Amino acid sequence: MTFQILSERPDDAVLINPLLDRTFGFDRKQRTVYRLREGLPALPGLSFVSIDSDGALLGSISYWPIRIGDTAAILLGPLAVEPALQGQGIGKALVGFSLEAARALDHRVCVVVGAPVYYRAFDFVNAAGAGLILPGPVDPERFQVAALVPGALDAVEGLVGRSEASSYA
Repeated sequence: MTFQILSERPDDAVLINPLLDRTFGFDRKQRTVYRLREGLPALPGLSFVSIDSDGALLGSISYWPIRIGDTAAILLGPLAVEPALQGQGIGKALVGFSLEAARALDHRVCVVVGAPVYYRAFDFVNAAGAGLILPGPVDPERFQVAALVPGALDAVEGLVGRSEASSYA
């Protein structure tokens, strides 16, 4: 399948929420990670979409500011791909592309709640095992963290919480 990845455009917003509903269901906003990003804008420069040659939306990804104790970090998600097109590399391309963009913006630590086998390919490890705590209900196996630069997780531990900053590196 041929697609391209672009920075999220203003007109994409009206298409992304229905995509998220189709991907995760209408109860998705009840999840713990939604409380961390509720009322905050996604980080500038870290919201992307994948589109086909006709310009149709195939997938999207965004990142949000969080804190781990006193350490600034980013929260990956949601990552959504049109359900009928999952398994064709769109999501993995979005994750790889966006993590490179995060590194280029000097972000150092990224947290995600998602399938371990999927995110392991991007160097995510179990976050609880790394000393992180996510408030609220979450499957501990799905709670993961990645150092975006070597050593970024050294001495980082504690409670993952909201960050009121809308942008920082």
